[in-house]
Amino acid sequence: MSILKIGKNDFELDKKTIIMGILNVTPDSFSDGGKFFSLDSAVSHGLKIEKDGADIIDIGGESTRPGAKSLNINEELNRVIPVIEELVKKIKIPISVDTYKSKIAEKALEIGASMINDVTSLRGDKNLSKIVSDYNVPICLMHMKGMPKDMQKNPTYDNVITEIYSFLKERTNFALSQGIKKEKIIIDPGIGFGKRTGSGIEDNCEIISHLSEFKGLGFPIMIGASRKTFIGNICDNEKQLPVSDRLVGSLAAAGIAACNGADIVRVHDVKETRRFFKMLDSFIRS
Repeated sequence: MSILKIGKNDFELDKKTIIMGILNVTPDSFSDGGKFFSLDSAVSHGLKIEKDGADIIDIGGESTRPGAKSLNINEELNRVIPVIEELVKKIKIPISVDTYKSKIAEKALEIGASMINDVTSLRGDKNLSKIVSDYNVPICLMHMKGMPKDMQKNPTYDNVITEIYSFLKERTNFALSQGIKKEKIIIDPGIGFGKRTGSGIEDNCEIISHLSEFKGLGFPIMIGASRKTFIGNICDNEKQLPVSDRLVGSLAAAGIAACNGADIVRVHDVKETRRFFKMLDSFIRS
């Protein structure tokens, strides 16, 4: 039995797919920017995410949409810390923080967060690995080609699967060398982060189709395909499907990912995803 411990929660990965609900406290995220930017709206949505059936809530204050620029640390602190302070008093599910900055991570963990979700895989801040090691919390290491500001500017691969595999192998080895325990590491191949989509090239579909190959690294796998651009490209033959109409495609991507080895799915539509996986898990989990 494979168990992932996050905060006070033990998740049996053989029994169900873990659902991470997204809470973007930003004015400019690609899907829901501005919707939950105020403290009241963010806390209210966080409560809804738990009620709708999420196992984890992932709070982020800096948009990582294509073209986004890095955010000032003080501004990011002002966005996420008050939300965490309120939610830790009101919800039972663990809180993950979507950041690569050590100061954000340390403050968030200090007040009750239980996990770090780092899109830079410990490349964005040299001090983050020590914070994660000292607090002994899980960290998700994600593949991204470049940074959000330039990741979609003509990304190229000779072999997208082997290149991502090699990257994640190097990054997990680095994490281990920094004192982060093996059982605290989660990997994410980075759907939509520096991946080609459109014009007949769909790196994201290839990654999900070959996800089982990443199991060879020996870590739980997280996938975040929810509402991404490639779904909009594939699901409408004439024009890109709008973000608001990508639920069905998102469920399809999450379902295939879980069948191919994903342990955690990071999603916007928690209630629908929970219902979907109650059914799917009855087939694919022991």
